[in-house]
Amino acid sequence: MSRPLLLIVHHSRSGSTAALAEAVLAGARDELITGIEVETCHALDPDPESVRRAAGIILGTPENFGYMSGAMKHFFDSIYYPCLDETQGLPYGLFIKAGNDGQGALGAIERIVTGLRWRRVVEPLIVAGDLTDDHLEAARELGMTVAAGIEAGLF
Repeated sequence: MSRPLLLIVHHSRSGSTAALAEAVLAGARDELITGIEVETCHALDPDPESVRRAAGIILGTPENFGYMSGAMKHFFDSIYYPCLDETQGLPYGLFIKAGNDGQGALGAIERIVTGLRWRRVVEPLIVAGDLTDDHLEAARELGMTVAAGIEAGLF
């Protein structure tokens, strides 16, 4: 029997969002969480089949011009209709490396996932300014929380 899949989809150009994604991944792969599989996917390489197989998904994007990255928009454009009917209720988490306040990216993503009928299971992590150890720890906790929730069957 296969283990449930947590898919982490992200995009980064400057490295800050990539550092957050690595922290999310580390949390999801914590040694105490053994009952799930974790995969990562770059937003420019969308895989509708992985999204359909996923028991949960974590999305990560920089805020670009008050919006999600073009790569994350490409991800949604590529998976939306192939996944629309098969992923309703999919638990999701979100992290944004904000250049401003992150609200534009947050609003755009929330509109799309509302259309997909995905279910937010943790508060979005929005990081503005320079990355700190506290930000990375919050990202690690995000990954761990979603992974543990999937493993326990809470989501």
